[in-house]
Amino acid sequence: MQKTWEIRDSDEAEAEELSRNLGVHPVIAGLLVARGIKTVAEGQRFLNPSLQDLSDPKTMQGVTEAVDRLIGSLRQGEKICVYGDYDVDGVTSVTLLLLFLRKIGLTVDYYIPSRLEEGYGLNETAVAEIAAQGTKLLITVDCGISDSVPILAAKKAGLDVIVIDHHQVPSELPAAVAVLDPHREDCQFPAKNLAAVGVTFCLVMALRARLRDMGSFDQLPEPNLREYLDLVCLGTVADIVPLLEDNRILTHFGLMELSSGRRPGVAALKEVAGM
Repeated sequence: MQKTWEIRDSDEAEAEELSRNLGVHPVIAGLLVARGIKTVAEGQRFLNPSLQDLSDPKTMQGVTEAVDRLIGSLRQGEKICVYGDYDVDGVTSVTLLLLFLRKIGLTVDYYIPSRLEEGYGLNETAVAEIAAQGTKLLITVDCGISDSVPILAAKKAGLDVIVIDHHQVPSELPAAVAVLDPHREDCQFPAKNLAAVGVTFCLVMALRARLRDMGSFDQLPEPNLREYLDLVCLGTVADIVPLLEDNRILTHFGLMELSSGRRPGVAALKEVAGM
């Protein structure tokens, strides 16, 4: 199959000025300008990602309600179940949330549906099984935004539900205590193209910040969130979301964590891949 390359033009004068001010080769500057990056500040953010440039998680609609509910679970000693999709984004989202919530002292289980037997999304059979185990809070990751019927069933079974998703939002939101999805019309969070694991990471950042303000880490060690970025990177890249803005930052630092190979599962994947 023959392919035709279409080379995007860039303004030579803008590229020359950016090359001089940013201190990069003119070819690099031309590529940046072709991508719409024309100022020194934009170029520095693109070429030298910083975790300080991540969007404020508190601007994501639903984050405050989700954090409030999780703090309530922590105080009441409630059992939580994280329900995730079976693809890489879903599994890394489940793993990230599971590890962090257990780290801060919550009792957390997980449920990943069978691709062949249960299909995608939350289902009422799974909801009944989770409720029967004494769960009080159900968190869906990489699914849930379109699962209004199973979420109503969960509510009737005595479960509160938090939805963490990144798929397109239906006309009516599910009846959950909190719905986190950057595509919500009322969501002011600027990075709209996060994978589900990126949305999950935003919740974790906001929850850690709240616990810090409450003085929770005066007695317990504060979790280092950089250690979870290998999971964020895996889910982000596997879900083929644009590697721009927050996604670029998370992937940049996540690749560093993947290189360190501290996680046994990641080490096993590297061995199988011959890396």
